[in-house]
Amino acid sequence: MEQVIEQRRRSLGGFEVGRVLPVVGRRHVGPFVFFDHMGPVDFPPGIPREVDVRPHPHIGLATVSYLFAGEMTHRDSVGSEQAIRPGEVNWMTAGRGITHSERFERARAEGGPMHGIQTWVALPEADEECAPSFAHYDAGALPEFDEGGVRARLIAGQAYGLCSPVRTHSPLFYLHVELQAGARLALPAEPTERAAYVVRGTVEAGGGRHEAGRLLVFAPGRPAAIAATTAACVMLLGGEPLGPRFIQWNFVSSRRERIEQAKADWRAGRMKLPDLDDREFIPLPDDPPPAPNPMS
Repeated sequence: MEQVIEQRRRSLGGFEVGRVLPVVGRRHVGPFVFFDHMGPVDFPPGIPREVDVRPHPHIGLATVSYLFAGEMTHRDSVGSEQAIRPGEVNWMTAGRGITHSERFERARAEGGPMHGIQTWVALPEADEECAPSFAHYDAGALPEFDEGGVRARLIAGQAYGLCSPVRTHSPLFYLHVELQAGARLALPAEPTERAAYVVRGTVEAGGGRHEAGRLLVFAPGRPAAIAATTAACVMLLGGEPLGPRFIQWNFVSSRRERIEQAKADWRAGRMKLPDLDDREFIPLPDDPPPAPNPMS
């Protein structure tokens, strides 16, 4: 085990998320530069619109949404409108720039659960300015295996002899794994950076016992495995690092000046809002204050 990262709970107004990446001392795992555990929460009917994620911009990354429970509706500036449900994948490639919203319209009408993971995958430098796009994949399109008390769905990339149809821009793996108590699973030997996030239950790994809300980062080039001490749900992720990335607000880039340009574009209204959700947006937040003088 190279590092254990505890999620940091933070409120989005109507529910909490557990922020895992980035964190001091760990900016990424392979190309994964952001990892949020949404919920779990049970919404009552009639939740306010303030719970929704209003239109906002991205550059230089792909957002990956995956749900365990509930439903949310994605709308973006390339004309997409797509509800996502458990086991499905929404993969949005921002490239040179996209805007999108996430609305909880079914929960507003009926109430119900919300539980899922959203990650950001940095794009290789050659693809940072590619055309924005969106793709949705039904649960039945994703390959699975079920053996020895382990059932796994390959969300993206390649692992365990499986290949996901989800189009990626760099080598990686990303899986949803359900383990029965006592089941054990070895992680892929490659790529260089690998991690496991415990969504539910308790696992043993690296000589320690780990409960829900922890990201376990494994040392490169060494065997790694997880063993479930209770029934557990785990997300496995990994890939090759793409080099340093600047991250500010919703923007990711290998060039600091590109982020400044994106901020200026959003502030000036030069980024198109989603076709079907253009009545409001999230303003650019104030720049963070400079770090204090270490002697102050």
